[in-house]
This record gives sequence, C-alpha cells and structure tokens, in this order.
Amino acid sequence: MTTHTIGIAGAGLVGRILALNLVKSGHKVTLFEKDSYASENAAGLVAAGMLAPFAELETAESAIFDAGLRSIQLWPDLLTQIKIPQAFQKQGSLITAHRSDMPELMHFITQLQSKIPAAASIETLDQTGIAALEPDLAQHRKAFFLPTEAQVNAQQFMEKSTLFLQEHPSVQWKTHQVVSRVSDGQIETNETCVDFDWVFDARGLGAKPDIADLRGVRGEVFWLDAPDVSLSRPVRLMHPRYRIYIVPRPNHRYVVGATEIESEDQSDMSVRSSLELLSAVYSVHSGFGEARIVKMLTNCRPALKDNLPRILHENKTTRINGLYRHGYLLAPAVVEQALNEIPFMSDSAA
Repeated sequence: MTTHTIGIAGAGLVGRILALNLVKSGHKVTLFEKDSYASENAAGLVAAGMLAPFAELETAESAIFDAGLRSIQLWPDLLTQIKIPQAFQKQGSLITAHRSDMPELMHFITQLQSKIPAAASIETLDQTGIAALEPDLAQHRKAFFLPTEAQVNAQQFMEKSTLFLQEHPSVQWKTHQVVSRVSDGQIETNETCVDFDWVFDARGLGAKPDIADLRGVRGEVFWLDAPDVSLSRPVRLMHPRYRIYIVPRPNHRYVVGATEIESEDQSDMSVRSSLELLSAVYSVHSGFGEARIVKMLTNCRPALKDNLPRILHENKTTRINGLYRHGYLLAPAVVEQALNEIPFMSDSAA
C-alpha cells in the first residue's frame, strides 16, 4: 500500500469523515480549518443527527434514500473507530400527527409506499402499539413506525472526532487558516500554500467563490432538558408548515427542530420560530412544558440548485458539497463514493 499526502480544506462533518477514512487507509492527512479545533461554526454541531431516509423521500429523489441506507451501514464503523459506538442508535423512529393533520400524514405515508418497495416495512400503530414502543406518547391515537431509521449523536461525534484526529500521528490540523484556493493538488491559505498528492474541498458555504449555485439554508434547533419526558427514539410530528422532530439524547435531553428557511442569516432564532417549535413540542407531550431551554442554535447548511450532493473531480482535486439538510444521513456514503472514484484511493481502501 502506498501512502499519499492528502490536504482537506474544511474540518466540518464531511472533512472529518474524509480524514477518518483516509487515515484508516494509511494516508497522511492535513486539515485546514478557519476556526478552532472545535470547528464552532460547522453545521454538524447544530444537527440532530437523524438518519431518516424514508422521511426525506417525500421531497427528495430516490438517490437520497439509497445513500441514506448506505450511510446507516457505514456509521457504526466510523463511530467505533473513534471509540464511541454508543453514539449510534438504530431503534427506528415514530411519526404521528394531531387529528386535524392526520389526512396529511396518511398522504405522506401513501406517497412513501408508492415510491419504493422498502416502504412496506412501515408499520401502522394504534394507541396500544404506540404505548408499547413509547409509553409517554400513549395519548396519541395513531402513528407510524419506521423500523430501519436511526440516529447519530452529532455532538458526541464532533467532540470525539476532534480528539481522535488531534492525537493521530498521521494527521496535522491547522486551525485559524482561511482557505482562499483549492485546486491542482494545492491548498492556499492566508498564511501559506501547500502541495499534496491530492486535495479535497469540504468547506461547505466557504466554497461559494468556486461553486456558482451554492447557497445557505438556515436551520434552527432547541436543546431541551425535560426530566418529565422519556422517549427512546426520534419522533416526528406532522405540522401544517413543516415536520417537527424530537431527537432524544442521554439524561432526558432532547434536540428539537424543523425550520428550513431560505436564508443565509445566522443570527439568533426568531420569535416566530421559537413559538412554533416550542408550542409544537409541548403538544406532543405536556411534560415539555416544564423543560428547561439549554441552548437555541442556528446555522446554515450548504445546498445546491437541485438540493442534491455534488462530487466534482478535477486535477488532483475533489470537491464535495451540497449535502443540504441531509448531512449526517449522506456524508459517509458520499465520502465513500468520492474515494472510490479516485483510482489510488479505491486501491488503498481495498
């Protein structure tokens, strides 16, 4: 196996998954990050980490579904590599609605079942079935169980991957480096220009000067501590305007979100979004009424015109971008595809 020198611009979700794959294959990696080691402006820190390929089929193409299923297969090995296998959970997810929105939910499920044969695995639950899976949701009369969906503890992944890559002998991590150019096997920053055998551009929105149709899509989440609520798997609620998700974390912490705003504004959460999200989550379980708001987070996710990820290979350069709201769902599969398309990378992986 030949060891190659690899430069990666951007140490967010995609950059870290690239680095983990490359060092596992025996290559030497240099990461360039405009922030600190924490990559505090990375969209991956705000994400709920839901791996919900079925839910995305309502508006996405089947390629998203297929890549999502592949990522669910790949995540356990990635998390084991950084010694947090417990950060992966595959107990399925629930989706429900209030009585007035139930027709919309039924239409949603019918759409899924008409698109792919795999949707036959979706189970219809009555009140008894809901109570058996999630006793705290027994007041709901109807729901659907998607048994193959999963989740990653996004914050744990970001924290532990930082430590792993910082300590790895084959990794150099250059912080506070604003990358101005990625091309022809070179990464140029505000301080230096370095040559590599191959380079990757994983800067997300930072790559806007090089990708004409790249835009930001704003997302907003709450972290809630709710000791009166016990949920063991992600729950989604159909809503007249969007899909609310509630993702459990250890010790009765929940990540709650849904908003998808066509804006690159990264300012604090709006009053309207706050009211809608908190009212919706309270309607799912009254115990959220006494929850404590730990954090209100906003960020912008990189998206392209077709809302699909893009892999672009040039001379000794690969650009990966446009994962939209599907970061954790798609990143492992997209990185695997990109590496397999580079001859010496696929040879070393084999």
